[in-house]
Amino acid sequence: MSRELPPLNALRAFEAVARLGSVSRAAEELHVTHGAISRQLRALEEAAGRPLFSRQGRGLALTPTGQQLHERIGAPFARLREGWAALRQLPLQAPFVLGCSASVLARWMIPRLERLGRELPTLRLHLAAQEDMPGAHLPGLDAALLLAAPPWPRDWQVHELAAERIGPVLSPRGSSARRLRGQPARALGGESLLHTTSRPQAWPEWARAMRLPAHTLQPTQAFDHLYFMLEAAVAGLGVAIAPEPLVADELAAGRLLAPWGFRRTRARWILAAPARSEDARVVALAKWLRTELAERE
Repeated sequence: MSRELPPLNALRAFEAVARLGSVSRAAEELHVTHGAISRQLRALEEAAGRPLFSRQGRGLALTPTGQQLHERIGAPFARLREGWAALRQLPLQAPFVLGCSASVLARWMIPRLERLGRELPTLRLHLAAQEDMPGAHLPGLDAALLLAAPPWPRDWQVHELAAERIGPVLSPRGSSARRLRGQPARALGGESLLHTTSRPQAWPEWARAMRLPAHTLQPTQAFDHLYFMLEAAVAGLGVAIAPEPLVADELAAGRLLAPWGFRRTRARWILAAPARSEDARVVALAKWLRTELAERE
């Protein structure tokens, strides 16, 4: 007799018929046809080289060989059924709640969710818009994607992702683009400079990085959300100051220009989790985010 195992489907069909005492009932349980079960039994008997069932009236009875086989494989199949039933009773892993600003969510995370799904297919992600810096214990969150400067709160487990880089962006179709074409950065002082209320020092920070007097680039129009500021820039209403990743798609599509490039600040892109978190999903997500942000550095 061959030492190789017969096909698993044939053993499965045999076990079901032996346990239920009926080909029809086995076919119903396994969601196959009566004929399919009969073919599997014939194949198994051919592999065994001896009959496993005998006819008794309109039913089937196990032969001594069939009885021995059933005694050996019945318990393992029963454990498989029990294990599968127990698995289906387990609660699904709770969604991973990731907090980030609405602007980061709309302009950066959402366009990358399909790619994230391919890279981390088991991660059930729930995105929560957070306009304010989360509390020290990150209430209600498994992690937060943030732009922040050190030092970090002691209650955070911080995964540093990338240095922040900011720079001026403007529409190629706006009047500012025509006036500023080929001009040095100091020429920005005569333009409408857009900024967000949460970060009024962005323009002076960039000016210092460009070795310009900070007072030469003073913002003239404020927006509550970075998303609105960038929409204004796309519409040609002025020159915005923005983190590079949040305008990368617009730059690639030609909807915005960055003639003077981007400069690093003290801030970092980080993924912050509760200090005692042992959630492996945090590490996996941090690795993916680090790769995505590194492409823009």
